[in-house]
Amino acid sequence: MKEEHYNDSDIQVLEGLEAVRKRPGMYIGSTSSRGLHHLVWEIVDNAIDEALAGYCDDIEVIINPDNSITVKDDGRGIPTGIHPKTGLSTVETVYTVLHAGGKFGGGGYKVSGGLHGVGASVVNALSSWVEVKVYQDSKVHMIRFENGGHTVSPLKVIDSCSPDRTGTTVTFKPDPEIFKETTIYDYEILKTRIRELAFLNRGLRIILCDDRTDKKKETFVYEGGISAYVEMINANKTPIHKDIIHLEGTENDINLEVAFQYNSGYTSNIYSFANNINTHEGGTHEDGVKLALTRIINNYARKIKLLKDNDENLSGEDVREGLTMIISCKISEPQFEGQTKTKLGNSEVKKVASSVFSEGFERFLMENPDEAKIIVEKSMTAARARVAAKKARQLARRKDDLDITNFYGKLSDCKSKDPKECEIFLVEGDSAGGSAIKGRNSMTQAILPLRGKILNVEKARLDRALSNEEIKTIITAFGTGIGEDFNIDKLRYNKIIIMTDADVDGSHIRVLLLTLFYRFFRPIVEAGHVYAAQPPLFVIKHGKTIKYVLNEMERDEYLSSLSPNTKYDIMRMKGLGEMDAEELNETTMDIEKRVLRQITVDDIVAADDIFSKLMGEEVEPRRKFIEENAVYVENLDV
Repeated sequence: MKEEHYNDSDIQVLEGLEAVRKRPGMYIGSTSSRGLHHLVWEIVDNAIDEALAGYCDDIEVIINPDNSITVKDDGRGIPTGIHPKTGLSTVETVYTVLHAGGKFGGGGYKVSGGLHGVGASVVNALSSWVEVKVYQDSKVHMIRFENGGHTVSPLKVIDSCSPDRTGTTVTFKPDPEIFKETTIYDYEILKTRIRELAFLNRGLRIILCDDRTDKKKETFVYEGGISAYVEMINANKTPIHKDIIHLEGTENDINLEVAFQYNSGYTSNIYSFANNINTHEGGTHEDGVKLALTRIINNYARKIKLLKDNDENLSGEDVREGLTMIISCKISEPQFEGQTKTKLGNSEVKKVASSVFSEGFERFLMENPDEAKIIVEKSMTAARARVAAKKARQLARRKDDLDITNFYGKLSDCKSKDPKECEIFLVEGDSAGGSAIKGRNSMTQAILPLRGKILNVEKARLDRALSNEEIKTIITAFGTGIGEDFNIDKLRYNKIIIMTDADVDGSHIRVLLLTLFYRFFRPIVEAGHVYAAQPPLFVIKHGKTIKYVLNEMERDEYLSSLSPNTKYDIMRMKGLGEMDAEELNETTMDIEKRVLRQITVDDIVAADDIFSKLMGEEVEPRRKFIEENAVYVENLDV
């Protein structure tokens, strides 16, 4: 074996922003669409920090015709003098030196979302070009960078401006060498986050413009702040008390703001933020509020004698049923767990959050006894349902011979016990289930036929869902448990594949299953385990070639690729139940040929809204949705 030499010359030293271009995922997560949009947030966050410091009222984000992005703010503007340590202008320093910024010493920004001082320089490193204009002291300063952050010329004054005009304007073009998947910006992704930032920063005006082919312009400003956010989330729900409860307070330089309202539904939706960063995994601010909510409701329930001395306390799950809540914390030195900033770790925040929330919520309950009673009674009803659900779970866990026989009579399990290679098909109807069993790979593919439509869990508590035979069978098959017993580590299948007909009934069954998964098995969806099978709509035969296509568009594209003299036959595919085992395997189950659509939840708020709209009690939002989207299906051949 030839010896490989390892010496001093093998050690690489990456200069300036080279490290960012070499390992972009370390700084923006990925170079996919998510990373592309992250570039915008790095620049917008700098503008938001000016707003948090009290110096910025207006921010404008523009998607330019060439898919470059411009972000304008009316803050103080980046300092334009010479930086004492680098000898460069401070603007050039901020955009070319990692960990250079005003967020480390505490003098530049008391509260900041951009913590690491790498945002501007990372955007510069990953862009084909960046242009920065700073408006200060009646002058317009400009600097331009190209080819991954190389300075074209130093900062210089290019014009004069009004003495009242201050701020920074940044335009950048993502580098296609880095973002090979796409450099096209999605308006809806930008809109969702910008709207969220406007909710979280009461009174801040953020304008989003799309100057591409379909020109759009929307302005987001909410004087109600996070209360307006709760109002939007609850728009398709039925509140059980009139007013949104809004609490705010500051202790030890930590500001906590909470807005919440109960609705008649059975799920809780709690969204927490720290310095405008969405803390998906919660943290000490969320923990403090949750503990205080449970304690205060229990104390009040005992005080007004709704809970008797011998009654058990209401659980956190009970008091959060039907709750929509936004928690926003502003702190000068946040400590986020993990590189992704999804969990706040400051221990001191928990006590402050509990104290501020307790004081405000106790006062609300005392001053609003009618609404207080409604909230307590809903929590007590939830407690009774929880006890019933616990009994139902215990029954579902019984493993006597009769239960096992009944269960395995429905499920045709796979032979492998390795969850990483196993998948389960939830198949519409016994007939399709029979074909699927014959056409599957029995080593790794399990089949669970479903009879009819399962219960709509958007309109049902867990205890009622657990009395539904089809849902009990699904729970048992997955192996994760449900509710407080849920454990994703016990999931028996890496892929859960919904296989229904490509018709209205099939779509309805798929939506019912997705509602079940989203409400009771959300971590499974978030982890990417749920898929929808895509059975073909047509088969095209010419000569010895057989081609399956998913829809009319694919059909037309394939036909246009054939030579003009080709003779072909087109047949519409039968429903799953009418396919034989070989057809079902070839079109929908063979891992080498099938098409699966992964179900993802990139925007939890939007997902919750659509499930509430389509599956909830309110009819009018559903009618409006159908009317607005009918144009997309009016020509669909089903």
